[in-house]
Amino acid sequence: MAFLEWRRFNFFDLKKEVDGGSIAEALAGAQVTAATSGNGSLIIGDDTGNIHVVKRNYQLTTFKAYEITLTLAEQVQHSTYLFTIGEDDPGCNPTIKVWNFGKLDKQDNPTCIRISRAIPSFRAVPVTALCVHSSLTLMAIGFNDGSIMLYRGDLTRERKNKIKVIKDSNTSITGLAIKSNNKQYYLFVATTLNVYLYNITVKDKEMKTVLDNMGCGNNCCVLAETIQDSHFMIGRNDAVYCYTLDGRGPCYAVEGQKIMLDWFRGYLVIVAKESANVSRTTTTISAKPSTIEPIPPGVDKHMITVLDIQNKFIVFSASMVSIQAILSEWGGFFILSGDSKLYHLDEKDLQSKLSLLFKKNLYDVSIRIAKSQQYDAEGLVDIFRQYGDHLYSKGDHNAAIEQYIRTIGKLEPSYVIRKFLDSQHIDNLTTYLQALHKQGQATEDHTTLLLNCYTKLNHTDKLKEFIMTKDREVDFDVEIAIKVCRQASPEDAILLAKKHKKHEWYLRIQIEDKCEYKSALEYMETLEFDEAEANMKKYGNILIENVPNEATQFLKKLCTNYRPIVDRDAYFDQNLLDGIINTGDEQNLDRANPEDFIHLFLNNSERLVEFLEHLIKCETKWSTLVYNTLIEHYVHVWSAETNEMAKIQYEQKVIRLLQSSEASCDKDQILILCHQHNFRRGLLFLYEERKLYQEILQYHLREGDDDAVLATCKRFGHQDPNLWIQALWSVARNKNASTKLLSDILGFISTEKLLSPLMVIDALSTSLTCKLGDVKVYLNLLLKSEYEQTKQDEELVNKYRNDTQKLREQISIIKNSTIIFQGSRCSACHHQLELPSVHFMCQHSYHQHCFQSFSENENECPACLPNNKKLLDIIRSQEQSRDLHETFHSLLDRAEDPFSLVADYFGRGVFKKLTVITDEDKPIVPTIGDAHVGSSAIATPKNQELKPNYNAYGPATEAKIRLTEGKNTTLVKSETRRNDPFARPDIYSTSLEANITNTSTGSMLKNSNKTSPVPIKEARIVNNTASPKMSPINKSFIPPNTPIVPDISTTVTKQSKSIDYDERKNPFADEEDEDDDKNNPTNDGTSSNDDDDYNKNLNPFVSLPLAYKNTRPIVINTGCQLNT
Repeated sequence: MAFLEWRRFNFFDLKKEVDGGSIAEALAGAQVTAATSGNGSLIIGDDTGNIHVVKRNYQLTTFKAYEITLTLAEQVQHSTYLFTIGEDDPGCNPTIKVWNFGKLDKQDNPTCIRISRAIPSFRAVPVTALCVHSSLTLMAIGFNDGSIMLYRGDLTRERKNKIKVIKDSNTSITGLAIKSNNKQYYLFVATTLNVYLYNITVKDKEMKTVLDNMGCGNNCCVLAETIQDSHFMIGRNDAVYCYTLDGRGPCYAVEGQKIMLDWFRGYLVIVAKESANVSRTTTTISAKPSTIEPIPPGVDKHMITVLDIQNKFIVFSASMVSIQAILSEWGGFFILSGDSKLYHLDEKDLQSKLSLLFKKNLYDVSIRIAKSQQYDAEGLVDIFRQYGDHLYSKGDHNAAIEQYIRTIGKLEPSYVIRKFLDSQHIDNLTTYLQALHKQGQATEDHTTLLLNCYTKLNHTDKLKEFIMTKDREVDFDVEIAIKVCRQASPEDAILLAKKHKKHEWYLRIQIEDKCEYKSALEYMETLEFDEAEANMKKYGNILIENVPNEATQFLKKLCTNYRPIVDRDAYFDQNLLDGIINTGDEQNLDRANPEDFIHLFLNNSERLVEFLEHLIKCETKWSTLVYNTLIEHYVHVWSAETNEMAKIQYEQKVIRLLQSSEASCDKDQILILCHQHNFRRGLLFLYEERKLYQEILQYHLREGDDDAVLATCKRFGHQDPNLWIQALWSVARNKNASTKLLSDILGFISTEKLLSPLMVIDALSTSLTCKLGDVKVYLNLLLKSEYEQTKQDEELVNKYRNDTQKLREQISIIKNSTIIFQGSRCSACHHQLELPSVHFMCQHSYHQHCFQSFSENENECPACLPNNKKLLDIIRSQEQSRDLHETFHSLLDRAEDPFSLVADYFGRGVFKKLTVITDEDKPIVPTIGDAHVGSSAIATPKNQELKPNYNAYGPATEAKIRLTEGKNTTLVKSETRRNDPFARPDIYSTSLEANITNTSTGSMLKNSNKTSPVPIKEARIVNNTASPKMSPINKSFIPPNTPIVPDISTTVTKQSKSIDYDERKNPFADEEDEDDDKNNPTNDGTSSNDDDDYNKNLNPFVSLPLAYKNTRPIVINTGCQLNT
């Protein structure tokens, strides 16, 4: 684009003499030799060596920098350091000074922190160019002879710098610029004849690159840094040339004699000299300029032009008499005129620029400007809309639709669509709708409208191209497109649905519109499991109704081992391969729940049975509903079947399922189902499985099957004996029951004794048809059995009476006769007896050492102990069972003859309360003694003193007396003061009474050294028929522990009367008491009062005391005394 073709706009406002003449006053006619800006200041140097600093409020400060003149100045951006070059001495003697504005002296002037000479060779050369990098580590100085001094290091300190002199040309250096890129440092060099580029990254290895063989004048080069790239610009008379690190860049044809170049925020500022004789028609930079101040005729003038390089605009242009410097700071740039006046060019805001462009309908320009200045998206959309409206109003619909397309996403599509709804603009509307779909902003109505546009335009190719997108992403709503195509062309809709895998739409069109059920089912077989299951649930009912065989086969696979078919041609080969090599893992197979599809077969039981049988054949772990449904259909088909063979087959299928342990069917529901359809085998099987034997019996009774009734009782009677009883009652009440069945039932009841005869007669008495002849055999057998049983019982009674009489005789002998121990041999070792020896009342004798070795209890005979222990264990077990009321009731319920059981318990005395009375048959009421509170004591006469007799002797002590047999000492020492006579033999009762004494005294009397048990004198046991007030014994009655002999809670006896007895007849009277015998092996050194090794209560030679130290039971059985 030629320079004159660039559009001109005025985007800057010019403000004159903003400094109020302070700069002109400070210069006082001096010439400006250097100007720079940065760090919030404008810095101007003159030929007198002064530096003038202008602040933001245009306050000016002046200080003397050099004595003679100041040549160059460079303010480092965003830093407080100012680098200057000037002369302090006459002649050519350039001096470098560094000023720190961050450190002021007393006069508020910056401090000079460095002074050094700038001499590249052996002689001084005038300085022409200066450049300092912002990092303050690189500085380049150009000289008139083409030399360049390159400084490295900390530029604020002279000693740390390393200087490199580069001289590759003899022409004067006109411009320098340092550029850093990716940690690489480059130096652009401009001379009057050439343009160079040095890579100065590595010291002493600077690499030179020639960029151009044409140079420029002083101040006619600048480094333009933009966001995209950086250019080193050089102004020549014909154009402005740009150079990059890679070589030449763009060129801008801007004619005119360039005086200086500057760069400000993306704008290139050009100052050119224009001769007064130049015609206005020439293509110079001064074309159509504005005049800042009046220019006298015939005077050369300077033209200042501001170019927007990115957008190709001239944003400001004006002419002045002369321009000394251009400075940029504080968001604008300043012009210092030849008469030292300061002008400020202030850039207009973006909205003002756009308003200016909108008035001129320059929307394309406004768009470029808005984009270059990062205008927001909504603002750009509004510009696009206005631009589109402008074009639409001009009739340029194609260009307008392009602008409207750029508003998609922000502007409501209906705003555009309403403008192009006419048939004349349908092409533009189609273009806009296509753009809407590409950007994903289309709705259902937009897609419908686009497809209708294709249809009206008859653009079938575009329609298919739009639908069948291959190499690009889908830019429309596929479902909406399918809906539209479904009405116009179902084939295209099917293709579209299949291509975009809209399976539901594909199946819907195939089934609902085209009725292609097999095709739909084949397509469904290619779907993934979840999609296939969902669509089968939706369309399964229609498919089962129209293609039942194919749909059933598909459901079989879906519920067992579903695998989608990728390629139908290779499907059969794959099935064959799977049949030979099973490489699949069944655990990873997808399986649908058959419960979701059972309802599909409501009108097709045959297919349902086929489906469920396949499921059970492949897998047994199914839900209850599956098995229940299959059995239900079996039973339904069985009930409707007329062929007996078929019915048998169905019966077998049902029974197999019921017998299977893996079939989880609901037996309750199946039982109800079998009952409804009178399915005999299933009903009986479930009854038997649940042990409902009585229900089986009732079923056969209702059916009148006598053989089955009898077979049921025989088969299950051992598990439920009540079946026979129920059968008896049912047969007795049945008028049509056979006599044989009744006789068989009565025979089994009689044999097993399931029912008492009275209950049998009672049951038969309810029958209206049963005769005596029917039960004659039963009654004869019963009477015969009763007679034999009575006879056996009588024989047992006689036997028990004889045994009892013998026992009584033996007891009488023990109590009343003298026992002579005649044993001469030890019952343990069978050797001759030697002293010391032990003798027992049972006529067994032992050596003392043998007795101690073989005896488990020192008071028991080792030979008789096993038999006695058995008897005691029996008694103890009976005692423990007396309080087991639940056991009694349980036995009563299970007893063949409950009356006999109750009688047996009566015989054991379980239901009796017993009282022991004395010979006079008068009960003695126990009282509570003062010395024994809480224990049972016996009331005695006050004049009777009860003292224990320590010399007493009885049958229980004879074994220990024999221990001292053969010694010189006497065993018993008689006392003349003993008043108690020898105890009468009849005070001892039978062994049962001894047991009563054991249990009562052992449980009621406390151990005491001053009391002894009350002796029993001819005690007898009577029924407690008196009222409870007759004796307090009844109040403290404790149930007996033995079921054979009743226990007595409190033993009551009367004090024995004094009996005259000749102590001289006592063979032990003149012997010393064994307790006093020092040689007695049983004497442990304690007094006789503490000796409790034997029971003194049974000593027949003394009267028994009322107090006893330690109560012990005595059992006399068949001549054997057991002292425990």
